[in-house]
This record gives sequence, structure tokens and C-alpha cells, in this order.
Amino acid sequence: MNQYWQYKINDAREQLAYYTNQINALKEARKEKSSALQQRLFNEYAFLNQYQELKSLGEIFNGNPPAGAGECAAPKLLHYAFQHDLKPIAMAEFWWGQSPKSEVRKHQQFYPACTGKCEPILKHMLKGMPVDDNPFAVNWAEGKNLEIVFEDDYLLVINKPAEFLSVPGKQVSDSVQTRIQALHPNALVVHRLDMSTSGLLLIAKSNAIHKNLQAQFIKRKVKKRYVALLDGFLMENKGIIDLPLRVDLDNRPNQIVCFDYGKPAQTQWEVVERRNNQTMVYFYPITGRTHQLRVHAAHSLGLNCPIIGDDLYGTKAHRLHLHAQSLTFAHPVSKQEMTIAKEAEF
Repeated sequence: MNQYWQYKINDAREQLAYYTNQINALKEARKEKSSALQQRLFNEYAFLNQYQELKSLGEIFNGNPPAGAGECAAPKLLHYAFQHDLKPIAMAEFWWGQSPKSEVRKHQQFYPACTGKCEPILKHMLKGMPVDDNPFAVNWAEGKNLEIVFEDDYLLVINKPAEFLSVPGKQVSDSVQTRIQALHPNALVVHRLDMSTSGLLLIAKSNAIHKNLQAQFIKRKVKKRYVALLDGFLMENKGIIDLPLRVDLDNRPNQIVCFDYGKPAQTQWEVVERRNNQTMVYFYPITGRTHQLRVHAAHSLGLNCPIIGDDLYGTKAHRLHLHAQSLTFAHPVSKQEMTIAKEAEF
């Protein structure tokens, strides 16, 4: 009986293997045909510029465009204009309707084109046309000075102005680190603030001090307090925001809320003052993710009140109203607890 059923099982396995091989062969054929069709679409889907130069998606992205590239309003409207000998004067894109669950998008709010999909296309389409400078290529720190709030033989605490890089960027080298290293060649920035955020930045004068202070940050022994002015009226007085974050791969450096792949991000907050449909709050970041406070403030699952002047997640103003106001840490040599504070200009 065992031999009989083993024979039947082996026969069934052979039949299964035959059909599985057929299925796999069909899947591979479908994959090849789909890839070939996609490549044809990339080569056929092309965009004009004012010189009537036609460039396909395949040429613009070297044969591998991201999903959804060229589907936004800006490239289509510009192509229509160039196709009909019209001269574009100005363009702005705004979000209409409910915000997606991951991104921060407010109804009727204006947003720039994304960096991953639209920027390469628009670089071709706007060739030779008068456009604003790329904000990532402008040195906004030019003409600004660094204020030293505290200094001894081992470390410095400086007050970083808004729109000032903490460390050198890809396109702009001027930063807190490069300026401090001109005075102290071995100095290293211990932590970072967003370019748009002002406030206290801790700098070590040697590798040993840097290692000690960084360890305090990693072990979450450093206490930080930020002050922010929010565009909206918060009903509650305090709370904790827990929304995991990751980079938006199609629109760097923006961050999005992602419960599947995001890194844990928690922020404690409390209201300081309410005035003119604005709310001033203290933020106590438990983690230190990129743009954490900005996303947690603006996202619908967070406070749903963007920080005033936030050009990425809210409405652009003369500055971002977010300031690193207070730092508490143990001095790496004396071991004494130090609290250094600097009030925000706003």
C-alpha cells in the first residue's frame, strides 16, 4: 500500500513540476514582453522645450525612469504650450482635496515639483528660460555670522542662524563646520540641525570629546528643547506624537510617514501660548530623525498644524519658526550637568 501511494505521489509531483515549469516560462515571457513594451513607451513618451527639441523619458532618465514620471501637470502643460507656440510666463502647482496618508499635502496649498520625477524632465523643458535659482544651490548663509554662546578648552555651543547648513552639503560647502574648522581645525559638529532651523549646536574641539558627546546623544542622555510657532490653534495642552518616518525616495529631502519601513520617531510637546490662530509650543524630541518636528507638526496624524514658514510641509515665509532653544548635557571632562539656552528671535 505504501509503495502504491508513493508511486501515485511521485506521478503527481512529476505532473506538478511539468505545469510549474510551463507557468514559470510564461511568467518569464510576460516579464520580457512587459519590459519591451515599457521601453517602447519610454522611447515614445517625449517632451518639447522652447527650442522644439524633443526628448523622451528614456533619454532623460537614461532608460530607467521612476514609476509615474511625466504624469504630473507641469510637464504636460508646458509640452502643450511649446506644441502650440505659446510662451509660458509663470506656473504654480497646488494640492486639491484630501491629503494622502503618508505625505503632508494640504488642500489648496502650493508645492514645488518633486526632485525625483519632475526635476530631470523640467531641466530639459525649461532650458534657456528665465527661472528662479535652485534653492539647494544657493548659499543662504552668505553674510550671516555665528554667535558663540559658550566656549571652553573642550567644546563650543553656537547659535546657528536659520538657513545655515550644519555641515557641508552636496552643492554648498559653507557651513557651521567649515567656518568653525577655520578657527579650530580639529573641531567636529556633534549633532545637526536642519538648514532652516535656528538654535543651539554643540561642537567638540577634539575627536575624544566628540566621541563622548556623541555617545550621550546615542544613549539619549542629552535633553533638547525646541520652540516653534504653529499655523493653527491647538485645543490640547500637551501630548506625544509617535509617527515612524522615512525619506521620500521620489522627492528628497522630504520625509514621509511610513508604518511599514519608517524608523521610529517620537516627539513630546506642550503648548506655551495661543494667539491670533497661532500656537507656540515646546518640542522635546525623544528621537532625532530628519525633519521629525516639521513632519510631526504638519501631518494630519500629528498636530495637523505646520510650523509657520515651513516651505516643505507648510507655507513659505521669511523664515522657519523653529528654534533649538535649550541643551542639557554632561560636560565630557568635568562631568557636571550643563544647561545652555538661547531665546528665539521670534
